[in-house]
Amino acid sequence: MNAEIAQLVSLQDLDLEIDKINQEIQEEQEALNERMKKLAEKEAHINELTAQIDELEKERRTLEDETTDHMAHVKERQSKMMQVQTSREQTALLKEIEDAKKKVKESEERIVEIMEKIETLSTEADEGKKQLKSEKTLVTEETEKVRKAIEAINKGKKERTSVRENQVKDINPRLLKKYETLRNRRNGLAVVNVKEGVCQGCFMNLPPQQYNMVLKGDKMHTCPTCQRIIYHLETAN
Repeated sequence: MNAEIAQLVSLQDLDLEIDKINQEIQEEQEALNERMKKLAEKEAHINELTAQIDELEKERRTLEDETTDHMAHVKERQSKMMQVQTSREQTALLKEIEDAKKKVKESEERIVEIMEKIETLSTEADEGKKQLKSEKTLVTEETEKVRKAIEAINKGKKERTSVRENQVKDINPRLLKKYETLRNRRNGLAVVNVKEGVCQGCFMNLPPQQYNMVLKGDKMHTCPTCQRIIYHLETAN
């Protein structure tokens, strides 16, 4: 195998290890983020329930005040009935009294509905708060576990990164730039083996003449289809 290609193959093996470490870190963090997202959604739901309860309480107090006013109006109209002189005035007062009583009844029915709704929402909110408290404790513990896991993973990454820094010092800068460009464009694989005339990066056949040249292993070649750097190394089936 060409010496420069051998350098790149070794570097790519190391880079793939680092890629795997980065993926592990990302997966750990994403799992924690998902837990925290669900926790925030639950907390927002509880806050929404609390806001609904507050609005209903406000409506209940308003209705109670209005009911008190209507009842006072009924008493006042009933007292005035003793003073009216004509049936027309009496009829008008009776209508006012009936209208006020009707409003009192409607308000009282609505107050009962509100109280039932408040009870239902309060039960849901209280249960949600208990669950939220428990889940916050679990997430706090999980956060610490993830922190330690990422710390351990990063230790391995640091070691490999240090090895990589030493390796790239011996690689031709122009070749290194080409390698890194290919890795970015080709999903992490810049250098691939050729097996039975087929590029193991894009799985397309090489022209026979080029394949024969690759088999010699004395020069650097690139795949005409995916432009990856190619080499030949016998592998176990």
